[in-house]
Parts: sequence; C-alpha cells; structure tokens
Amino acid sequence: MSAETALPQVPLVLAPLRGVTILAFRRVFAAPLREAGFTLAYSPFVSATSDAAPGGSSLADILGDQPLPLVPQVIGKKPSAVAAVLRAFKDAGYSRADLNAGCPFPMVRRKGRGSGLLDNPDLLARLCETGVKEMGEGNFSVKVRLGVKDPFTLERRVMPVLNSFPLACVTIHARTAEQMYSGAVDMERWIAAAAMSRNPVVYNGDVFTGGFEPRFPAQARPCALMAGRGAVAMAGRREDSAQLALAYMEESERELSGPAPVLGRMKELLAYWKALPRWRRVWPLAKISRTLAELRAAIARA
Repeated sequence: MSAETALPQVPLVLAPLRGVTILAFRRVFAAPLREAGFTLAYSPFVSATSDAAPGGSSLADILGDQPLPLVPQVIGKKPSAVAAVLRAFKDAGYSRADLNAGCPFPMVRRKGRGSGLLDNPDLLARLCETGVKEMGEGNFSVKVRLGVKDPFTLERRVMPVLNSFPLACVTIHARTAEQMYSGAVDMERWIAAAAMSRNPVVYNGDVFTGGFEPRFPAQARPCALMAGRGAVAMAGRREDSAQLALAYMEESERELSGPAPVLGRMKELLAYWKALPRWRRVWPLAKISRTLAELRAAIARA
C-alpha cells in the first residue's frame, strides 16, 4: 500500500462562515448538504465579551431545531468570558463546543482573538483549559491556522500546547492568517503539524474549490474534511440553485427586518457564485439590485 492515499472517505463538516453558513442557510440547503455527504456543521462564532451570560439574540443561530447536527463556536480571549458563553451553550442543550483560534481578519486578530491567539500560546492554553473544564474531556475542539505570518508557528509553538489537552479534534486551515483565503494551501506544513497532533485532526482549506484534491500520508490522515467556501459554491452549481436562492431569500425575509439586510445577505451568498457559469451573467444585475423585486428578477434569470 502506498504511504500516500487519495482524498480520504471521511465525514464532511460545514465550516463556520460568518454571515453565510447561518441557520437560514443551513435550513434551506440542508438536503443538498446531506446529499453531498455533510454530517455536521459548525456555527459562525459567538463572541465572548463579558462574564455575563450572552443575550438570546447572540445565540439565535444555535437555538431551536437544527437541520444538521451542530457544534457551536465561540471566539474570545478572556477565559471567564469564554466560560460564560460555553455555559450558555450547555444550557441550550449542547455537549460540544469549538474555539475559534483561526479567524484571519485583521480587525479580529489584532485584538488578540481568532488567529491572534496563535501568537499567544500561553493564553491559548488557558482558553483550552477553560474549554475542557466547562465541556468535559473530548467535548471541546479548536480551529486554527498554520500561523499568523510564519507557517511554522503551529508546529513549533502551538501544537505542543494543544497536545496538552484531551480535545475532540483540532481543525487546521492550511494557510496562514495573512494569506486570508488567497494563495496556495501549504500541505507540507499541514501534514507536519497534523502528524504531531495527539488529538484527531480535521483538514480545512480549498476543499471542493479549484479542483484541489489534498493527499494525506497515513500518519496525517484527517478524521474529517471541513468545507466552507467550497460547500457554498457547490450549492450554486446545482440545477435547482435559483429555486434554493429564492427560498433562502424568503427565509431571510421572515427573519430580518426590512429589505436592506435581506439584500445584503443575498448579495453575500451570490458573491460566492459569481464565477460559476450559470451565475456569471446574473451577478452584475444582482450586485446593483436596490429592491427585493429587482433581486428576484435577477435570480430568476439564472
């Protein structure tokens, strides 16, 4: 048997894309996601900013019936505030939770949250300790990147910290934070970090985008593949994508107040589809739509 294996037959996990893979999206696209093999979703992060229990509005995305099994995600840098959010997750009936230590956006990481934690391993350790204490061994996970600037950060400074805790898994996006979502994924560094992990590892980065098919040696075989942008783009390739988009629009109208936020949400979704052949001619019309009627007419042309 070759030491290198093709894309492994492992579960697919929906990535937490803020403003996109929200509850309304997961409801409308639940059947297509299941057909594609997705068995689990991570929620876009809930911010931990206070030691007080978070308000119901901040938890709205994770409350009620969920179309896919869900792992709620928290982002923060203060252990007591993260603990408050984790307790709210438990009160909502969740036995698992995830820490966002990988968000690459500069406004997040410069505040020491998300991927900013990769440059502060001591604080990351305190947050992992908090997570395991609150959720229990094997019920808390962490999502990371290879580093902020240096792709060796995860191997040299962060993985030894994560290995100190009994985590459900570690999700590794195979880019640095400064790369955001551009440039090639660094499979060499991903494999090296994954091979070090004492916890199960989930692969993230370009799954279902650009024809990329990651290959993994036996010692770094992931337990799951996480897809975000690729999963959203897959939905746009479906023959019924226009009907699904209109259903998503209706769901958003029921949830949001007024046309402006609905237009914003829909344009964010369609931006992921704008390069697809079917949607390439629709995007210019959708982008300039100023009313819901104009947007519906644009979608109907797809």
